[in-house]
Amino acid sequence: MLAPKKAKYRKWQMGRRGERRMSAPDTRGVTVAFGAFGLKAMTQARVTSNQIEAARRALHRAGGKTAKIWTRIFPDRPFTRKAAEVGMGSGKGDVAGYVAEVRPGRIIFEIDGASEEMAREALRKAGTKLPLKARVVARE
Repeated sequence: MLAPKKAKYRKWQMGRRGERRMSAPDTRGVTVAFGAFGLKAMTQARVTSNQIEAARRALHRAGGKTAKIWTRIFPDRPFTRKAAEVGMGSGKGDVAGYVAEVRPGRIIFEIDGASEEMAREALRKAGTKLPLKARVVARE
């Protein structure tokens, strides 16, 4: 799974989940820059590294042998979890994994080198693995 090699801080603070800032459209990474087609987020979510890997595998399988794939997000935010049946208190839990905060408008995956119908179907399948609503877009 994807994870940063090195982090300045091991544990981050929680942040606000349903905040207006997260549902505001993203300003960076909103155009298809590398491939011919892209998967664009329509809603906000925190996407785990496992979900990114599952979507990448689905995209790779459905895209065919000639398809080149780009992943435009990276999970760099750690999330913690306390062990099962542990009482409250006694500090923050251990790091359980990493997530990427995705805001609406962000391009998540890009694909090139496949026919249009194959690329659209592959991106649609990859979008079903993610916890957000996504749309297939073409390069302008």
